[in-house]
Formats: sequence, C-alpha cells, structure tokens
Amino acid sequence: MHGIRLLSALLLLAITGCTTRDVAVRNSDGAASLPSKRITVCLLPKIKGISYFSSCYDGAKEAAEELGNIQLVYDGPTDGDPKKQAEMIEQWMVDGVDVICVSPNAPDVVANAMREARDAGVKVITWDADGLPDSRSFFVNQATAQSIGEGLVNTMVADLGGADVEGDIVIISSDATSANQNSWIDVMKPAIEKTKLNLATIKYPGENSSNALADAQDVIKKYPNLKGLFGISSVSFPGSAEAVEQSGKSGEILVTGLSTPNDMKDFVHNGTVKSVVLWNTIDLGYLTVYVAEALATGKLTAGDTSFTAGRLGEKPIESDNVILGDIIVFTKENIDEYDF
Repeated sequence: MHGIRLLSALLLLAITGCTTRDVAVRNSDGAASLPSKRITVCLLPKIKGISYFSSCYDGAKEAAEELGNIQLVYDGPTDGDPKKQAEMIEQWMVDGVDVICVSPNAPDVVANAMREARDAGVKVITWDADGLPDSRSFFVNQATAQSIGEGLVNTMVADLGGADVEGDIVIISSDATSANQNSWIDVMKPAIEKTKLNLATIKYPGENSSNALADAQDVIKKYPNLKGLFGISSVSFPGSAEAVEQSGKSGEILVTGLSTPNDMKDFVHNGTVKSVVLWNTIDLGYLTVYVAEALATGKLTAGDTSFTAGRLGEKPIESDNVILGDIIVFTKENIDEYDF
C-alpha cells in the first residue's frame, strides 16, 4: 500500500512539474531526457510588412522549429516609427519574455527601453541594424560596414563601365537616424572620392516607398549629368529604380543598392538595374534566433570568438558582433536562382 502511494505521489509530481513552458527533449538514441525550458524570443523589425523583414522572419521560423524550445514572437511597427518599437520592447519586458531581438530604426529612441529590459533580466540583442553598445549584448551583423559600403561603390563603378566614368551620383538612404545606413555611407564617401564620380547629394525618405520615388524623381530632374542612384534600403532601392524606369532613362542612369532579389527581378531583367547587393536575409533571421537561444541558455557568452549555428555552421564573432558573412551580388545571370 505504501508503495502504491509513493508511486502515485511521484506520478503527480511528474505531471504537475511539467508546465506549458517546458519542452520534452529526446537524446540522439530516442531516449527521453529531462525537459528544457521553453524560451520566448521576440523578433522586432524596423518595419513590419515589407519583403526584406518578412524573409528574415522565414529564416527565424526555420531556426525556431529546428531548435524545438523556442516560442517565437514576430511584431513591429507598420510605419517604421521607433517610438512604437520602444513601446513594444517595454510591453515585452512586462510580459517577462526571455530574449528581445531589435533592429532599431533610431538607436537613441529605443536605447532606454532596451536598457530597462536588460535591467529586468531580459536578454537583448540587435540584428540587421545595431543599437547603442550598452543597450544590448550582441549584434547579429549581416556583413561588415566596410564590405557593404565598398561593395556598393565597386558595383556601381563596374556597372557604369569602369573607373574612368565621370558624372554625378546620388544616395537615396532611409531615415537620417538609421545606424546601419549611416555606417555604410561613412564607408561609401571615401570610396567614391577615389573615383571620378561626384556625390551630389544624399536623400532621406525614411522607410516610405512613395517618398523614395519622389526623391529619386527630384534628383533625376535636378542633376542633368546624373549617372547613377544608390538605393541603400530595401524600400529606397525599388523606389529609385521605378523613378528611373518612369523617366525613360533605364540604361542611361543606372541604379544599384540593397534589396531582396524578388523585389528587383523585373528591374534587372528590363535593364534598369544591373546588380543588386544584399546578403541572404533568410540566413540572417535564422542566425538571429540561434544567437538568441544560445544567449538565453548560456551557450554564448561575452568573449566568445566563434559560434555554431545549425546549418550555417561556425560563424566568427568580432568583439560583440556575430558575423553572418559577406555580401551577395545578384545579376541577370543568377538572380532567378534566389527566392526571397
């Protein structure tokens, strides 16, 4: 009788001790092991609803499914408002989530909310765009600013026909506060100075396709010797290309920049764009979730110099930047091989 009572008590303990935040884990031989705590990871893009961040989310979902212990939450402002980003961070902090992954549109605006979340015990990392270093633990960096900035300029020079081409070029950026775009511009400026091209102006239409189109239309009219437009956000690039196409100057004014292959395929095939520069956005979202899980479980700590992330294998860590890799240049020859 005592044995039956003891067995019943053990069974009751086993049932009540496993909550909805626990996940059953099996060893490689199929034997059940102790459950692991379910980790809530919040993925916050600059702007929700555009293909760039949607493709990042696809990669994040893939990683969450592989890891098996992730409750993934994806949300963000539909207008790119950094104040709304800060409000979401604060709400997730109150909810007691485990990790918040932020792509800050304005680092200064969201920094206090990120710091408060860290002080409350929430792990905070940045991805796609960095924030203030004291507001996060790691930055999941798609590629170094040097490789992106120099890659953009080298691509434009090659598309125009070589280093001897002269004329004006214009950069159509995003918000003036966007840390990643500004870091790329800081690299692009000296790279442009080594060419015979003249950087006529920089426009900041924000994450707004209509504004990007209008800014590109304006500079096409203003600069008669305009040779090229850089669209250095996934919104400004298609907007700039559309402006050139509408002006009837496809092939005369070249456009290059950063956007997903799917958004630029038509422009590449009709000759408005020769080259699209980016990285694998699916892999960026995938790597971000792997970093978040490793940070939450203690597998990733300050001072580590490399990190293994599922199918991506080992990735280098430079200071507190986990580096995805290098840029990819999509052209008419290879762009149809990619679907994101």
